[in-house]
Amino acid sequence: MLSAFVWVPFLAAIAIAFLPMKVDGSQTRLITLVIAGGILLLNIILGFQFDPTNLQSQFSENIPWISSLGLNYHLGIDGLSFPLLFINSLLTLIAIYSSSQSLERPRFYYALLLILNGGVSGAFLAQDLLLFFLFYELEIIPLYFLIAIWGGQRRGYAAMKFLLYTALSGILVLVSFLGLVWLSGASSFDYEPLRSHTLPVETQIILLIPLLIGLGIKIPIFPFHTWLPDAHVEASTPISVLLAGVLLKLGTYGLLRFGIGLFLEGWVAIAPWMATLAAISALYGASCAIAQKDMKKVVAYSSIAHMAYILLAAAASTRLSILAAIYQMISHGLISAMLFLLVGVVYKKTGSRDVNYLQGLLNPERGLPVTGTLMILGVMASAGIPGMIGFIAEFLVFRGSFPIFPLQTLFCLIGSGLTAVYFLLMVNRVFFGRLTAELSKLPRVLWSERTPAMVLAILIILLGIQPNWMVRWSEPSAAMLLTGNDEIALVSH
Repeated sequence: MLSAFVWVPFLAAIAIAFLPMKVDGSQTRLITLVIAGGILLLNIILGFQFDPTNLQSQFSENIPWISSLGLNYHLGIDGLSFPLLFINSLLTLIAIYSSSQSLERPRFYYALLLILNGGVSGAFLAQDLLLFFLFYELEIIPLYFLIAIWGGQRRGYAAMKFLLYTALSGILVLVSFLGLVWLSGASSFDYEPLRSHTLPVETQIILLIPLLIGLGIKIPIFPFHTWLPDAHVEASTPISVLLAGVLLKLGTYGLLRFGIGLFLEGWVAIAPWMATLAAISALYGASCAIAQKDMKKVVAYSSIAHMAYILLAAAASTRLSILAAIYQMISHGLISAMLFLLVGVVYKKTGSRDVNYLQGLLNPERGLPVTGTLMILGVMASAGIPGMIGFIAEFLVFRGSFPIFPLQTLFCLIGSGLTAVYFLLMVNRVFFGRLTAELSKLPRVLWSERTPAMVLAILIILLGIQPNWMVRWSEPSAAMLLTGNDEIALVSH
């Protein structure tokens, strides 16, 4: 069953790439929507069969592949990967739905989106370290082309910068994995057997450093973040949705799955440094967001700040903080995707993202009142207003991290407070005030253009009111990552 999440998108991408020439862009988009909708439906069916109380990997598929390399085609799913798999399926469907019907080279575009979806799903499902690396590297290729071909004016520069940074990320992750298998004397890259091998703390730290830098580039954490604002600004709206909502989570997922899961003692030893780096990254991202004049850059730098909270929670390495990190991943995925969708609507209707040019868009007669209302809801969720998923996620992060790292948590709290500052500055300039003459005759926003953001807004509110709908899927797996020994982390800190 799990192979369907990998191979259905891959095979569908091949089929779409070779569609007859008489099939136009809108028909190609419809076919891709049906395929993505089927994948999301399969995810929902999987959810009904998934047992949250089972601590082991479920629906496992394990086939020997290249025995000489110790590589197995081993897939499995647990409470850490299940919600991320769902977010990947949902946001891929939304990205396809939000794509323009007048795209150039539509068959290539939609084939790349499906390959991206299958590669990310494979990374979340892989139970073999080398298999994870293959999928981790695979997603670079479609994303590079999606930025380089359908991006903005500086798309070539942004795509190449993304390619170089993420290629280096993959190399460092591979070095860590190879070192672990070699030093532990394991016969394969299978995840669970490697967890039973114990290495000296000093060795674990040496192996952790390239892993942390590699995954830190993907997250991204300061100072490895510089590729992200360029990629977001030049990428089209659907690609920004996937980049922020899904692709960045590969880094934080890797930290939890492999950093904590394989190197717990070494992780605990360097956790104070990681928590300090998280605090610096949170304050840096928030400070940069305040200074931006481009709406897309504001949201991009906001992502750097909010992803740092996940690193803080992971560094604390307690059951509550690990659960908080998972919840923050889902929260950021939904909220950032919604904000990028709305910025895309504003840009499409006004031709600008400049906060100094835009003004009064909340005007109920000639502006974008529904878009503005949804944007206000989105920034409230990002700022952690109670009743929305952002509040629950950040509360869990700070509650789980404060007993371990009070000072770093305090600085991250300041960064969280700055969220309200930079988003209020943006919203106040863009949506309030008098609508200028240049913006008095804006095209109407169709309901089809609002629907994706409205779907995400409903999920943001529902999961804010009833967080247990998601927490129950992940709580046992959060405990399992620490092998039931989070007391070790508490004592060591």
